[in-house]
Amino acid sequence: MEAIIFLSALTGVCLLAYLLGLRDEKLLEKRLIAKLTKDFGQAPKREYKADDLDHLQGYYLKHKDGFQIDDATWNDLNMDGVFARMNYCFSATGEEYLYYILRTPSQTDDYSDMEKKIKFFAENHEKRRKMQVLFAKIGRRIRYSIYDYIEYLDNVENFSNKKHFLMIGLMILAIAGCFFNFTVGFAVFVLLVMINIILYFRYKGKIEQYLASYGYIMRVIQSVDAFSKIDDPEISDDIKALNDAAADFKSFIRGSYILMSPTRMNSGNPIEALVDFLRMSTHIDIIKFNQMYVQIMAHKDSLDAILTITGRLETYISIACYRESVKDNYCLPIFEGNNYVAKDLYHPLIENAVANDLNADRGVLITGSNASGKSTFLKTCALNALLAQSIHTVLAKEYKAPLYRIYSSMALKDDIFEGDSYYIVEIKSIKRILDASKEEGNPVLCFVDEVLRGTNTVERIAASTEILKNFAGKNIMCLAATHDIELTSLLKDYFGIYHFEGEITDNDVHFDYKIKSGPATTRNAIKLLNVLGYDENIVDNAQSLAEKFLSTGHWD
Repeated sequence: MEAIIFLSALTGVCLLAYLLGLRDEKLLEKRLIAKLTKDFGQAPKREYKADDLDHLQGYYLKHKDGFQIDDATWNDLNMDGVFARMNYCFSATGEEYLYYILRTPSQTDDYSDMEKKIKFFAENHEKRRKMQVLFAKIGRRIRYSIYDYIEYLDNVENFSNKKHFLMIGLMILAIAGCFFNFTVGFAVFVLLVMINIILYFRYKGKIEQYLASYGYIMRVIQSVDAFSKIDDPEISDDIKALNDAAADFKSFIRGSYILMSPTRMNSGNPIEALVDFLRMSTHIDIIKFNQMYVQIMAHKDSLDAILTITGRLETYISIACYRESVKDNYCLPIFEGNNYVAKDLYHPLIENAVANDLNADRGVLITGSNASGKSTFLKTCALNALLAQSIHTVLAKEYKAPLYRIYSSMALKDDIFEGDSYYIVEIKSIKRILDASKEEGNPVLCFVDEVLRGTNTVERIAASTEILKNFAGKNIMCLAATHDIELTSLLKDYFGIYHFEGEITDNDVHFDYKIKSGPATTRNAIKLLNVLGYDENIVDNAQSLAEKFLSTGHWD
C-alpha cells in the first residue's frame, strides 16, 4: 500500500512539473510575441558578446560558389557592423544564412522569389511572428556553426553497434541460463552488467562532445512540422521542400529521448535514476547515438537542404524587419545600363547621415581635406551596391547600376606576420583588384582610399596615375579618394573629378559632407593645426612654406 501511495505521489509531482513547464513555455511565447509586435520597425537592440559571431561563417564556407566578397572588402566596409544592424534572426541557422547572403552578392537579376516572400512576411504580421517564435525555439545556443559540428562528426570512431548488441545478447543468454543453473547464470549476468557499466563511461566520454550538434539538428528537424502548420501559398514551395527533406530523418527523431534527455545521467528522480542504470547496463543511449550518426552521414544533403531553407526563410524575415526600420528611406534597385546612378544615397551605420547623389558614367576621383567625408562616401557607395545585390535593398531614393563584382582597398595595415610593410600590403591589395578585372564576369566595382599613401610623393603620384588609368578600363568602375591634387589634372580625361570641402574659422571647422563637382579648391590641413591649438609660429611658418612651394615649385 505504501509503495502505491509513493508511486502515486511521485507521478503527481512529475505531472505537476510537466504542467508548470508547459505554462512557463506559453508565458515566454506570449511575452516574445508582445515584444515582436512592439519592436517591429525598430533597430535591433541585441548586445553582442565576444563569441556571439563565432559560428557565422559555417554556412558561407561550405557554400563558396561563384563571386563572394573577400575578407579585405568585408573588413574595409565594417560588414560585421552592418550584419548586426540588420540581424533580426533568433536561430543560428538564420544568422548564418544572412551572413552568407551578405557575402554573396547575386550576379544575376533574379529577385522575384525573394521579393515575393519578403513582402509576405512584411504584410502578414501574425504568421511572421509565429515563425519567429519557432526560430526562437530552435535558438542560437551553439558556439560554433552546425557545419563545424557536422565536420567534427567525421572524427567519430567505432560507431558500429555490433559489440553493444553482442553484450545485450550475452545478457539475455545469461538470464536464460538462470533457468538451468541459477547461480552460474546470475553470476555471469552480473559480471556482464559490471563490464558494460565500466565500458559505458569510456564510450559516454567520447560522444558527449557531439550531443550539442545532435540537439541543434533535432530542434531544426522537429520544427518542420510546426512550420507546416503556417503553410501559405507564398511559402508553400519551401514548406514542401522542408517536409521532403525531413522525411529522411524520421528514425533520427524516433527514440531520441533515451540519448537527448536533459536529465540523462544527472537527475535525482528515482525513475530517471532507474533509466540511467538501464543506459549504463545496456548502452541503449550509445546505440541510439550511433544510429543517429549513421542517419546524419547518410543524409547530409537533406540536412543541408533543411538548414538552407529554414535559414533563408528567417533571413527574408530579417530583411522585412530591416526594411520596416528604414521605412521611406530605402528603394529597390534597378539593374540596367552602365552607369552608377543613385539619388539621396546614405550610409547604413551613421545616424542622421548626410545623403548624396551620384551619376557616374566612368570612374570617380575625389579630393578634399581630412574628415571632409571622402572615405565615408566611398563606403556608402560600396555598401549600397553590396546591399542592392544581396538583400535587394538600397538606402536611397533611387538606385540604378549594373550588377558588379565588388572590391575595396581601404583600411589597410602593416602585416607583421608576413613581414610586409604598409606599401607592400597596399600594392598587393590593389593587384588583386586588377587581376579580378581581367577575369570573365560582371564588371568590377572597386573603391580605393588614398592610393599608394605608403610611399614618397613623386613615386606615389607617378604609380597612382598609371594604376588608376588601368582602373579606367571598360570592365571596371573605380571610385578613388586622394589628397594628391595633382592627380586631378593627370586623370581628368579618365575620371570624373569631385571633391568634399569644409569651412574653417578661427576656432572651429565645419563640413557639410556634400559631394561637389571639380577638384578641391581649398587646402585646410595647416589651418586645422590652428583650430586644434598649435603654436602660431608653427602654423604661420608651415603656411608660408606651402605658399612658396606652390608659387615656385621648390621647397625653401
